[in-house]
Parts: sequence; C-alpha cells; structure tokens
Amino acid sequence: MKRRDFFVKGALGVVATGLLPVIANAAPAIIDNATNDRLKDNWLQVAIGKKGIPSRKQTLNSDVVVIGAGMAGISAAISAARNGAKTILIQDRPVLGGNASSEMRVTVNGAPQERETGIVEEILIENWVYNKQESYPVWDHVLYNFVVREPNLELMLNTQAVDAVMDGTTIKSAICWGGTTETEFTINATQFIDCSGDGLLAAIAGAEYRTGREGKEEFGESYAPDQADGWVMGDCIMMVTKDMGRPMPFKAPAYVIPFDHETAFKDKHRRIKQVKEGFWWVEVASDFDIIVDREKNRHKLMAYFYGVWDYIKNSGDFPEADNIALDWIGSIPGRRESRRFMGDYILKQNDILEDSHFEDAIGFGGWSLDEHNPGGIENLEEPASYFHDRSKNVYEVPYGILYSKNIDNLSFAGRNASLTHIALSSTRIISTCSLMGQAVGTGAAICLNKGINPRELRNKHINELQEQLMRDDVFIPNRIAVDENDLAKKAKVIMGSSTVSGDCKLLVDGVSRDRTDEIHHWEANGVNAELQLEWEKPVEISKVELKGDTNVLRRMMMHKNPQKNIQNKQVLDVPPELIKTASVEARIKGQWIEVAQINENITRVIKTSFNQVKTTAIRVKLKETWGYKNAKLFEIRCYS
Repeated sequence: MKRRDFFVKGALGVVATGLLPVIANAAPAIIDNATNDRLKDNWLQVAIGKKGIPSRKQTLNSDVVVIGAGMAGISAAISAARNGAKTILIQDRPVLGGNASSEMRVTVNGAPQERETGIVEEILIENWVYNKQESYPVWDHVLYNFVVREPNLELMLNTQAVDAVMDGTTIKSAICWGGTTETEFTINATQFIDCSGDGLLAAIAGAEYRTGREGKEEFGESYAPDQADGWVMGDCIMMVTKDMGRPMPFKAPAYVIPFDHETAFKDKHRRIKQVKEGFWWVEVASDFDIIVDREKNRHKLMAYFYGVWDYIKNSGDFPEADNIALDWIGSIPGRRESRRFMGDYILKQNDILEDSHFEDAIGFGGWSLDEHNPGGIENLEEPASYFHDRSKNVYEVPYGILYSKNIDNLSFAGRNASLTHIALSSTRIISTCSLMGQAVGTGAAICLNKGINPRELRNKHINELQEQLMRDDVFIPNRIAVDENDLAKKAKVIMGSSTVSGDCKLLVDGVSRDRTDEIHHWEANGVNAELQLEWEKPVEISKVELKGDTNVLRRMMMHKNPQKNIQNKQVLDVPPELIKTASVEARIKGQWIEVAQINENITRVIKTSFNQVKTTAIRVKLKETWGYKNAKLFEIRCYS
C-alpha cells in the first residue's frame, strides 16, 4: 500500500472500532509527498550561473526514534541513548520542553508525597547550576545543553512527523517535515516512541486510541460522568507580570471577551489570589475534537485572558495591581488532554485510589485526581477543577500502559498513554510523564538488544527493565533491587568510618530512599567519611556506583513566580546534602590505589568507570558535600 493511501485509509479505518467516543477525522489529509519534488522550483544558483532544483530529501537511519521533546520525550531519548541505542529525537518547535518550555511555562510538578528521581531530577538540579536567575528562556537552553551533549543522540528541531511507512502492524519509517529547512526526512528505525502528546504519528500508524470521557459503568469509576461524552480537559495560556514601580494603565485589545467575575467567583469556584503569574483556570476545551479546534481555542483563550486582566487592572478591586504590567503572555496554549492510545492495560481511577500493585510497575505518580471543568472558562457555573480524591501514598505506574496494543514497535509516554480520562487527571503531571519517558526509552534499548518488541519485554523480561530503571535511580514502589550482577551485594563485610544515622549495610538492601517508617540510608558523622567493602575472594571490578541524598521530600522545580520558592522553603541551588567530591580506591596486592575521582558532582546517582582491577576491597572516600554537615548515601553498587 502506498504511504498516501495508507494515510488516508488506514488511520481512519483502524482507530475507531469499539472505542467510544473517538475523533472521527483522526488523520486529516496532508500535502502529497510528491509536492516535495520541487519540479517547478526556479532556483538560479548564482555561484555557478546555472538553474537547478534544490535537494530537499534525506534518509536517516536510527535504532530508536522519539517523537516529541517535552519532558517525557527528553527522558525517553536520553535513556534510550544512555542504554546503547542510536537515537533521534524529533521536536516540532524551536525549543525543548513542551508544556514546560518558555513557550508555555507549565511548572514541572510531580507527586506531592515525595519527589521523582532519575533523569527529570538530573535536569532540575542542573537548572539551578546554570539558571539561578530562574529565566525560562535560559531553561530552554539548559534542556538543549542536556540533550545535545549526549552521545548516541541526534536532535532535530522544527521538525514534525507527518506520515508513517508501515509493514503490516510494524512501523518501518517516519516521514518528517523540516519546517525551517524545507526538507522531507525519511527516518528508518526499529523502535518508535511517540511522546508528542497529540500523537499524530501513532494515529497515522493506525494505533487504537480514544478521546473524551468514559461513562461510570465502563470501568466502575465513581468520578466519571453517567454517560460517555466527547469532552476533554482544556488548553490554557499563562502570563508573567512585572512590577514597574509606577502606575501602569492597561487597555484591552479589540478582541477581548469581558470577564463575568460575579459568576466566576460565586461559591469560590475561581479565585484571583495573586497578580504575578497566569491563572490555570483561563481554559478552553472542546466537546468533540480539541485538535482540530486548536487555533480557534487559542484565539478564544487570548480573548478570555485579556478579559480577566482587564477586570484586574480596571475594576478597582485589585489596588495591588496598579504598578503591575504584563511582561510575558503565552501565544501557544498548553494542552492537557487529547488522544489516549490503548495499550495492553488501561490505568483507571481505582488503580490510583486503591494503590493497585502491578508486577510490571516502572515508576510512580501521586497527584490528585484533578479533573478540570470540561467547559473551562466557558462554564463558570461549575468549579474550575474537581479535586476528586488522592491516593495517600504514591501509586504504581505499569509498563503495560506505555505501548500500543496493535502496533508492534510503538511505545508512548506522557498524557497520550493508555489511561481513562479520570486516571489522566492525575498522571498528566510533568514529572510523572518524565518517569514514563525514562521507562519506554530504557525499554526500547532493551528491545533492540534482544530483538523483541515491548509486549514481549513486558511478558518475559520485565525484571530486566525494572532492574535497569532502579540502577538509573528510578524509584519503583514495593520493588526491591536484586541485580545479580551487583558485586556489592556479595561483599562479606561493609563498614563505615562512623555512623550517626542508619547503617552502612543498608546500602545494599535494594531500597534507594527512606520510607515512612523505614530507614534505608547510611549517614556518617561529618564529611571526610570512608566506606569500605571487603570480599572473601578477589573480584574483578570496573564500575562503582553511588546514590546520594537530594532530600526527596523537598521541592526542586522552578516557578514563574520566585516567591513560591520561598514559600516552599526550596533550596535554589544544588541540594546541600548531595556528595560533591569523593574518590574510589581499590586494594591491589595489599596497596590502596585510587581508581576514580568524583569532582563537582551534581547528580544523585554517581557512576564511576575505570580499567578493570582484581581486588578484595573497595574504599570510597566521601570528602565534601554541597553544604550539608554529614556525608550520606542510600546505595552502593559494584560491577565488573
């Protein structure tokens, strides 16, 4: 079947059966690829004095292709590349970060009970090294630096996946359009990961998905509507203001929609608590197809926002706004919900509230069931959001919701995962999406290595995926690391120079953070502390890995309003508990030989690698933290 024919027939025919409600026009027609042949291009090549046709087609080959470079896509691409897969990351915008970028400025929130670690934490810490001024445009470049320096990873900005080449139920290639280079790219790969949110590539490939709200009866969800409908949570735009130190008048644009504040504030459904940053409840949704309504909704959002701001500035009810002026307003709406692709499992309301255990868990969430009013600001009679309920503890996120049930080599992560509408109201939070991304990226690399696809990985090799994720500092609730290759677990003696809290033997117990009533760390008395492992017989070691402390109970994200950081008692720097300087020594023929140095470390998981040595003992010298008085670790691992 030709690509063009598949695009028109396949995506419309495969998507819909049995899944209600769905978007009827799932895959709107695109320009035929033949137009890119440029046969009428009348280019005079001045340098050689001849006319010609510019070359605007390229073919690229990769192991893994990740579509969408929000925080989920970044995490997926980085983890795939770090685990040995040649990876291409495709982003349709000029900046990285998706909803978290300077274009939309959504805070990188996560589970309120305890913070996520892994790649998303690495990025947040690095931001405080390069961006203490809390600038969103600089944050964009922190993300850019984080991605482009990664070996094995190629980044393509201003590029959108617009078509798929299929071989039955397998994606062979993604056809992408470079908007700034006028180039059509054919990208061949073995594994594809759609983290784009709306999921155009996945939809074109024929992956089953649904949109809208399920009715109560389908999954026994008490917070679902009585009957299924097409509503999804809406888009919104944000703003940031600036205190000018003098009165700043405001005149609304011609397209403004006046704000009905009397209805909005009735029953405290909406409140204006501050005038420094945008109001998430300035939100517009659609009752059938929020994707096709994108531009119409963008215009309405701007009109509604300026109506709210006009009320704030000119009603006289907010004298604190007299000297305040708008400094930035989003022009691209941040999206909460559109397509949700179906996997081998669908995460539901009761999975979250009842702390369901999954044998294929790959991370956790913890945000409340925060279902926004589907009508948004156009439905002022109802609350802006229904904070239905919350799991007391963090809940498990299973791998079975992160790959397609009917497209063999397609994974996804973020808000387009296999979820009910009610479950999505919790899992859509950015740090939760990032954990999903790290899982599918790591999974794609394992699939590549074994010559399998995600379903077989889940059914036969899920332990390997979980062990690698935990090694890379993803916390999986109710899961203990039992890596058989970890030589630290086989040490006969583990001893520390001093102890004020915990026990150094806990560093190999397989749990890398404290739990509510359980300690899983070793904390020395002061710095210049030493940790030593002894083996009964010589072992060959080339890697020593540590997990330090970043205080996962303390928030770390950047806010649009710096005052929130003060309120949250955040540390606007590298976490002071983190190990900054250390060294690793091996005892070789009775002599201690330094094999690795750690300097200016800013990551919780510290991985050292050196020429393999045969030894009966390893000694780690913890010399300096970023400010905390004691050296503290949660884990040590050793590998040959």
